[in-house]
Amino acid sequence: RTTLNGEGLQHEDGHSLLLASTNPAVVSYDPAYGYEIAHIVKAGLERMYGENAEDVFYYITLYNEGYQQPAEPEGIDADGILRGMHLVSPAPTDATGPRSQILASGVSVPWAIRAQELLVNDWGVQADVWSVTSWNELRRDGLDTDSWNWLHPSEPARLAYVTQRLQDQPGPVVAVSDFMRAV
Repeated sequence: RTTLNGEGLQHEDGHSLLLASTNPAVVSYDPAYGYEIAHIVKAGLERMYGENAEDVFYYITLYNEGYQQPAEPEGIDADGILRGMHLVSPAPTDATGPRSQILASGVSVPWAIRAQELLVNDWGVQADVWSVTSWNELRRDGLDTDSWNWLHPSEPARLAYVTQRLQDQPGPVVAVSDFMRAV
């Protein structure tokens, strides 16, 4: 595990996000970078205490593993951060060779970016790296999309957010997390 002893076993078991997914009032995130946290906290305060406050609470995983925290990039996809994923490290636009997509969350994102470097340098494989800020929000959106499509068969089918983001991206998708596989 990447967390230190002494924090409590709930943070060492790898299933706290799975438990959070069982409660519809929990909005959980596993951000990698400080600028993601800023957008999540701002949205959480608005949702919990704003003019149209909702009956939700936020669960945000934070890590004590030291790694580089980049500045917020220009034109950040804040909507993607809140909906569950955004592109943090695209493959070069002039790249040739096989392509792939790497989805990573939290402390796994810097390792996914390192894998991106190894893939291109050692095997000529170009990879886009996506920061999955919330596996649970992606799952909820997918379930809501499925439900809407089943209940509205005569309407045009909706696409889940993760599908919208990845449908035109080439290559296989590999998802990595510091949490158990069920997350």
